[in-house]
Order: sequence, then structure tokens, then C-alpha cells
Amino acid sequence: MTEEKVFLVGAGPGDPGLITVRGKQLIESADAIVYDGLANLALLPAGAREAGRPELYYVGKRGGEKAPVTQDEINSLLVKLAREGKRVVRLKGGDPFVFGRGSEEAQTLNDASVPFEIVPGVTAGIAAPAYAGIPVTHRGLATSVTFVTGHEDPAKPNTQTNWSALAKAGGTIVVYMGVRTLRNIADALIEGGMAGEIPAAAIQWGTHPRQRTVVATLETLASKAEEQNVTAPVVIVIGWSVVLRDELNWFERRPLFGKRIAVTRATQQAHALNEKLRELGADVIEMPATQIARLDLTPLRAAIDQISDYDWLIFTSQNAVAIFWEQLLGGGRDARALAGVKIAAVGPATAGALLEHGIAIDLIPERFVAEGLLEMMRGRDDVAGASALYVTAEGARDVLPEGLAQIGAEINVIEAYRSVPDGQGAERLSRAIETGKVDLVTFTSASSVKAYVDVVGELLALRVPAASIGPQTSEALRGVGIEVKYEAKESTIDGLVAAVLRDV
Repeated sequence: MTEEKVFLVGAGPGDPGLITVRGKQLIESADAIVYDGLANLALLPAGAREAGRPELYYVGKRGGEKAPVTQDEINSLLVKLAREGKRVVRLKGGDPFVFGRGSEEAQTLNDASVPFEIVPGVTAGIAAPAYAGIPVTHRGLATSVTFVTGHEDPAKPNTQTNWSALAKAGGTIVVYMGVRTLRNIADALIEGGMAGEIPAAAIQWGTHPRQRTVVATLETLASKAEEQNVTAPVVIVIGWSVVLRDELNWFERRPLFGKRIAVTRATQQAHALNEKLRELGADVIEMPATQIARLDLTPLRAAIDQISDYDWLIFTSQNAVAIFWEQLLGGGRDARALAGVKIAAVGPATAGALLEHGIAIDLIPERFVAEGLLEMMRGRDDVAGASALYVTAEGARDVLPEGLAQIGAEINVIEAYRSVPDGQGAERLSRAIETGKVDLVTFTSASSVKAYVDVVGELLALRVPAASIGPQTSEALRGVGIEVKYEAKESTIDGLVAAVLRDV
């Protein structure tokens, strides 16, 4: 039975990796999610928009925009969804109780006798400075920190914030939502007795790949932020610990920081590449050019039923391994069925996929392409006259089966899947290319090249250089006129990432 309850969940400051374990679990189990503008969309369940579950309700605003719904309407929506028997996640940027109006929403739920739970989040006032290399406390520099909203203009009468008292309190001051009132805040603090030369920083889009930090003094920060067009969302830090940024600035020093890289790899395999690029600082745009579609697997199931008749089992992709294993287990068999069958894999990624199922590889080439595998098999004395099962993709090159046939092997080629155009996110990527905001596009197969050109159009496709996983992919890229800026020396995800890092 569905739990009728509202969970006020802190989404964290922007980096999706900073969501709490509890928050992530609740998002995944929600019937409805009501989310703010500063909640990273990567936290929403994949495919939710298409599937219609969980229900998604956007109620956010940013930097002076008119909100799509008022706070009273948000409160009413939460009550309504809960009374429909739904498990509701109210996903709020940062922490619900730190300038997030979470307490107001909780009061409404309490008055309506709707059960609720508070799930704290990492607040931007701590996280953004940390990602900018600025500790909010530091022994000898700042023994206290004060969080204050800049939403109220100090120049207006009857402000709730005693800026004069803050100026005399010492320690670090962290200001939320204060970029538009920054000049008046600085004037109020200086008038209250704070030295104008105290270091200060404005951190825009803290913890995001597009984070930008402007460092100045309290007296000059407003002018410098205006010169550099710093706009909301911004966290402002005022205090002596800002001087530590030169030593502690780790996030913006990562090798790919500031680079926007598109990943065209099929969704099923994109995670590893996405994460490696993000760890290195890149802003990753996910635009899977292809997705994996299974073909009629009756021939594969028949071959698996006779697997003991084969001497060799050959894989050239992780997709083929996944589909083969799915059918093996579906037929009531397991790894023991492969006893006595030699296994060949075209490269370490494919070998790794087999090893996850406890299968050690008998043969892997030094060059991670079909030609490399064929060359090694030609040098063996147990291939001629042998029978081999080759599980592959529709339209795969004939290099391997034709070469094995010439050696004298009997090969059964089974096409288990095809790569079909996906294009999810193509509109976003096209807009980014049009505005010059994409530095590189990565490709891990020749099929993804054609699909990419089809979904973004030839003119846009030619504007951005490519990083290729290997020779066949590079050939496909050059064939359509796309510049190959990087080519992996080893046709693996690690090799592709290493190629991108070559000029950094």
C-alpha cells in the first residue's frame, strides 16, 4: 500500500553527487516529485517524463523570475497530492530549512494533518565555498560563521537583518541571494565598522561544472561582479578565510574544468564515460546518438542449447555479452554450461563484462579491434577445423567471420542486436552547438557517428571536433567531414579519456 506522506528533501547545492543517501532513496520510491529550479534535474528518475511516473511538478524560480506557481499554491499542491494517497517528495535546492521555506511548507502540512518528514541537504552556503577552496571556518582566521539572506535590501527601512551588528561580530559572513543587493550590503557592513579591505568572493553556480568565482575585497566585490556579469544563483563569502582560496582551490583546477563535452554513447553504456569526464571537471551533455535494440533471439537461444558443440565463443562488444548472458540464464543455464568452450574478446571492456559473470578470457588481442583478434587466432593451432559461435551486432564488419572461414574454422554468426538512432537530448545539444557552448563530442562507435549527424544535422555536426575511440570510428567521422581532434591509442573508455587529456 502506498504511504501517504510528504518528504521535504534537500537536493543539495547542485552537484548531484551531494544528495544524501536517504534523499536518493526517497526520490526513487516517490509517486510524485515537486521540485525547485535549483534542484539538479539529474536527480529526477530517468525516463520519468516519458513514463509519467513518478509525476513531476516544476514549481521553481531563479533570480527574480516570476514563479510558475505561488508559495500558497505549492502548499496546496503538496496537501492535495498526499490526500490522493501518494508518496510525495518535495525536492528543494540546498537544505529545506536554510532559506528554503521548508518550515512554512511543513507548517501547512501539519495544519492539514498530513504526515511529513524532513530530510536535510547540503546547503550551498557551505558547499559552494568548499568547491571554491574557501573554508567558512579556519583556525586563526575565522572561528564562527553567520548565514544571512541578501534578499532584503539593507537600504530599505525596517530590514530584519542587523548589518551593523554583523559587521562587529567577526568571523565569516555567508550571504545567500545577495548578488542584486551586494553593493548595499557592502555599504551597510562598512558603515557598521567592517574594514573595506576584508577579502570577499562571489561564487556563481557553486558545485556545478560551470562554477565561477570572483575574488576581491568587500569594498570592490560589487563592482568586480558587475564587470564580470555575475548573476544569480550566487553565494557571497566575506571574511579572512577567503585568502586560503589560492591554496585550496581544487574544483576549478581539475584538468577538464570549463570544458563542455557531449557524450553520444548509448545510454546503457554511457555511465562510465560520463563519470570519468565529470570527475575530471567536464560539463557533460548526454546525447545518446544510439540505443540498443534486441533482434529476434530465437537463433541465439538455439545456439545456446547446443553450446557444448562449439570450440570457441567470440564477443566483440559488451552489448553482445549482456544479451548472451541474459539468454543463457533465461534458458536455465549458468557459467558451467561454458566449460570446455574457449572464450575470445576483442578488448578489455568486453573481457571485463565477461569477468563480471565469472568468465576468464582465453584470448584477447594487443590491438583492440577485429583485425587484432583475427591476427592472434591465425597464430593458434586450435582454430582451423574448430567451430565458433560469434555473437555480434547487425551490420557488423565481416572482417572476423571471413578471416576465420579462410583459416578453416566453421563460424556461426548470430546478430543479436542493432544500434538504432536515439537522439534523446538532441534539441538541447543542438542549441548548445549553435551558441558555441560545446568544445568536444565523443564517439565510441561508427554507428553513433551516423546517428549523431542525423539528429543534429550536418551543418551543426561539422562545427565541433570529435574524440574517437579507435580507427574505425575515426574513419566514419572523417567520412562525414568531422574533425578528429583525438583518437584513443587503446580502444577503451580509459583510452578515450586519456586521449582527451593529452593536450591538457
